[in-house]
Amino acid sequence: MRTPFMKYAVAGAAALSLIAGGAVVAQAALTKNPAEVTAGTYDLDSGHGKITWSVNHFGLSTYTGQFVNVKAVLKLDPANPSASTLTATIPLTDVAPNDDRLKAHLQTADFFDTAQYPTATFVSRSVTVDADDANEATVVGDLTLKGVTKPVTFKAVFNGEGKDPWGGERAGFNAKTTLNLNDFGIKGPGPTSQTLDLDISLEGVKQK
Repeated sequence: MRTPFMKYAVAGAAALSLIAGGAVVAQAALTKNPAEVTAGTYDLDSGHGKITWSVNHFGLSTYTGQFVNVKAVLKLDPANPSASTLTATIPLTDVAPNDDRLKAHLQTADFFDTAQYPTATFVSRSVTVDADDANEATVVGDLTLKGVTKPVTFKAVFNGEGKDPWGGERAGFNAKTTLNLNDFGIKGPGPTSQTLDLDISLEGVKQK
């Protein structure tokens, strides 16, 4: 039985279709069940994938920016999730702190030293699905930043998977971790915190 909300939603979709001359394409329903994901290799849609970072500045504020134009490849195996893998390349020259002077400073040897180390990379080593929630997993891998490689652990959440309006297959995830920049030889000037929080959003398109 249709609820009032469903009736309004259907009517709204029909109206939009008429306004657009029938050009509206309905998006297929997403699955939230990891076991129903289509196995394969997914390339990150860089327009819908961001790494947001935040750092405490002088103990007075939390400064936030993004790493953009990230490239990543995710191999999904729903039958054997532990066999899934993720590799990513982050162009540090494309860091976006919303301040030109800070962006220039982040390129220097005080921070990323992009003249020598223009990119950071991540390669997963293990994926462990949470025993109580199949939509959550722990991803452990090697992060290489400023020429230093260290193990990093991400807490990941599966958002869903399904077809987009153009016939592509998409899967989405979020993940979080916290880095100690001192581990990677990044000290920076002044009393800025050396703890960097990363909030990651990944939307991959399945290779055909």
